[in-house]
Amino acid sequence: MAELRQQLIETARRMATAGLNRGTAGNLSVRHGEEGAPGFLITPTGMAYDVLEAADIVRVRLDGTAEGRRKPSSEWRFHRDLYAARPDAGAILHAHSPFATSLACLRRDIPPFHYMIARFGGDSLRCAGYATFGTQALSDAVLLAIANRRACLLANHGMLVLGDDLAQALDLGIELEALCEQYWRACQLGPPVLLGAAEMATVLEKFAGYGQQA
Repeated sequence: MAELRQQLIETARRMATAGLNRGTAGNLSVRHGEEGAPGFLITPTGMAYDVLEAADIVRVRLDGTAEGRRKPSSEWRFHRDLYAARPDAGAILHAHSPFATSLACLRRDIPPFHYMIARFGGDSLRCAGYATFGTQALSDAVLLAIANRRACLLANHGMLVLGDDLAQALDLGIELEALCEQYWRACQLGPPVLLGAAEMATVLEKFAGYGQQA
């Protein structure tokens, strides 16, 4: 577990260097379960990533009980609920990145302006309804918005992505922020031309094997 804790810390620090987070904003977790006690490791609340030590990482069981010397991120509820509902989630990244957050403050879904939207499992990226941070209401909204997707926006809040592991969660977070920036910039010139349903269906089929090596 010590190695996984350190990997979590290193990935959290890369969130900052990648421009996804500043200060103590956002949070990161990775699935970690022992027999009979499934759960996850998560960054603590209110601590800058550059000062974290392995002992600061909190283990949370799926029943909501936390173990460790720190309190878990205030957003531990949607991490717990996502791990319980989504067997494909190995790691979860939440960030307040500039472009994703700007679009989230407009409460906009991101339509199929670019085929890479399919990278996240559908023909759009939804924006979850607003609810106060750290609440069960926010978790419920997240579960609806991210259904059959790998990512969503959180209204007036930020972004959320699911990865197979920590490395993929970070990669998807960076890709999502890039798409949000591209959409934001395109909208400055007018409404983007959207790809049709048939083309997005074709792209989604191609993405079924995307990145897989022989």
